Amino acid sequence: MSITKYLMICLLGMGCGVAQIAFSQDWDHAGFLYDEFSLTLEPGHRTEILGPLFYSDQKESQHQWALPPLLVSHAEDPVIDDEEFDFAYPVLTYDRFGAEYRWQIFQVFSFAGGANPDDSSTRRFTLFPIYFQQRSTDSKQDYTALVPFYGHLNHRLFRDDIDFVCFPFYSKTRKKDVWTCNMPYPFFHLRYGDNLRGWQIWPFYGRERKGLTTITNTFGELKPVGGHDNRFVVWPFFVESTNGIGTDDVVRQKGLIPFYSLYRSKLRESTSYGWPIGVTRTVDDEKKYRELDAPWPVVEFAHGEGKTEQRVWPFYSVAHNQTLTDNWFCWPVYKYNHVTSAPLDRERTRIFFFLFSDVKTKNTADGRAFHRDDLWPLFTHRHEFNGNERLQVLAILEPFFPNNKSIERDYSPLYSLWRAEKNPKSGAASQSLLWNLYRRETAPQHKKISLLFGLFQYQSSGEGSRWRVCYIPVGGKKSAAPKSPPRQ
Repeated sequence: MSITKYLMICLLGMGCGVAQIAFSQDWDHAGFLYDEFSLTLEPGHRTEILGPLFYSDQKESQHQWALPPLLVSHAEDPVIDDEEFDFAYPVLTYDRFGAEYRWQIFQVFSFAGGANPDDSSTRRFTLFPIYFQQRSTDSKQDYTALVPFYGHLNHRLFRDDIDFVCFPFYSKTRKKDVWTCNMPYPFFHLRYGDNLRGWQIWPFYGRERKGLTTITNTFGELKPVGGHDNRFVVWPFFVESTNGIGTDDVVRQKGLIPFYSLYRSKLRESTSYGWPIGVTRTVDDEKKYRELDAPWPVVEFAHGEGKTEQRVWPFYSVAHNQTLTDNWFCWPVYKYNHVTSAPLDRERTRIFFFLFSDVKTKNTADGRAFHRDDLWPLFTHRHEFNGNERLQVLAILEPFFPNNKSIERDYSPLYSLWRAEKNPKSGAASQSLLWNLYRRETAPQHKKISLLFGLFQYQSSGEGSRWRVCYIPVGGKKSAAPKSPPRQ
């Protein structure tokens, strides 16, 4: 028996005037002071001390512990070489998977590193958005940037390469094969790439042209990529663009704001007058629907095979097509979404965004289903695809961050006054009130009940039943032994 368990039972024993306690037996319930029990939803074991103060559990190869009042937790799985550490999440977190790791503070101050596919390794340090640094065994991947003075970045901020000096006065970026040189950003730029040239003096005039090019797809085949010809004059009042040049699907757009806006392609036509608050008429032959907006998105009416919608914001909207349904009334009071795309069938109903949410997901191929209900801040309930069920009362953060491991690990134990779990495969179920002040466990082979720090305990199994009051056995009964067959 551990020292912690020994001290807890001794204190309870003295408080009840108990002089003799049998330490050798498996009565491990003194909730909420101390509790040990098997996990209900999966194989494993859990220990809780002083209610939400500390817990530790072992799930097969995964072990985790937490001090919820301090918002500190640690989880690791040596089999898959995975490790996580949280302190006042999301203030400080550490995540590691194999050689890949990342430390971050407020998503602003971070260290990261790991191995690359080419067997090189990298280490990154970021003080966002001021300082960026990377060091690698491949010196070509090294970079340093001190914003706004000088720097170079690789594969950061949605660009493949970034160079700048006294930003925004000079910067040069690359995304795939397109280079953009800004002097200063965003008023003047030159752009060039594969069969592409362009320039702008924003907001007065800009022009960009690209001819037909090709790329190699995953099968090693050459695939044509259409060109474009775009320009603007006194943006955003006049814009004109032609896309898909050199292909069978050329798209032309022109806008003289606020008077009109045009969209023309082989399969779709759209015309707007008084954009963006005027009237828009759209004919889509590819998706087979007609649409009238007056103005979009406040009033919208569409009908056809590809889309049917009636919307008068914020009063109501009813929209659907072959796979999607999107309805709402008195936005944001009630909203309903339904997606059907075999084998996925998903429904969600919400009232006032996160006040109430009901999500149902079904795999139409095998019939398995997932169901989650959230009523903030009262409860959250989940029915998993494998049949496991879990109910938690209260649920202050879970409706806003569903399936967030850090929230469930660090915050949920602080305010989960009632927990109920059920595992239909094993037949096990458990209920806990006020951090195991009352706890009940049932399984096909046993039943356990503990109340008021374990002062009242009941346990039954195939061998019989037992009672304890103030940790003193007060009786029970053994199951009747099978009778021996009569002698011949």
